[in-house]
Amino acid sequence: MSNRLTTYINTNPNFIKETQNRKTIDLGEGSEIIYIPRFVPSEQSWKWFDYLDKEIPWVRPTIQVYGRSCSQPRDTCYVASKGLQGLRYSGYTPHAYSWDDFPPLKDILAAVHEALPGSSFNSLLLNKYKNGTDYVAWHADDEKVYGLTPEIASISFGCERDFLLRKRPAINSSLVQAAREEPPSKRIKSRVSQNNQQSFVLKHGSLLVMRGNTQRDWLHSVPKRAKADAVRINLTFRHIMEDESG
Repeated sequence: MSNRLTTYINTNPNFIKETQNRKTIDLGEGSEIIYIPRFVPSEQSWKWFDYLDKEIPWVRPTIQVYGRSCSQPRDTCYVASKGLQGLRYSGYTPHAYSWDDFPPLKDILAAVHEALPGSSFNSLLLNKYKNGTDYVAWHADDEKVYGLTPEIASISFGCERDFLLRKRPAINSSLVQAAREEPPSKRIKSRVSQNNQQSFVLKHGSLLVMRGNTQRDWLHSVPKRAKADAVRINLTFRHIMEDESG
């Protein structure tokens, strides 16, 4: 842990107390969510927000979606430890900055590791939502570079936004056939079953963690919201597996 973060934690006892106010949601079949609404105290959160907003070299890349080129509906930046295999998603390969390029990110990473013993994050994908028209569509962070059961820790700064999860549809053909044979009314109820959906309001300074089989079995999104009229910055810490191809 950096000296700056150690000093900050020692002089702000509420920092550790807030991490104890965590909620753990068992999604079943080895999937789990941890949510800490006030992971970083408000004053420190705004300091980090201002730094990230001004100092990060944000870009809005062109990506491929269903074979078509489009502008990604949010700004982004990528940071990773040296020697890791490259990240590529939706036809886009982001430039990998070093942790040393943005020293406060190392403090935030240390805080996340402090709250999640045993974690070993070595990369960070940052997103900036300028307003409620910026969003991320339904997806799973199931790229091979993250391994079979990735742990992803997400910190939010700024404007509150909804974070939704829904269970992936069953692939088993017999289950699909059974669903087709159900009366329409039952199908609708099944689709909106609370057991198959979760929602969170990601507050300023909050931490949300997806663990286990969440990326295999669930999709997540941050939908458009007309009332979200301010900037949200999101930091998603991940662990990239070592490249064993040689």
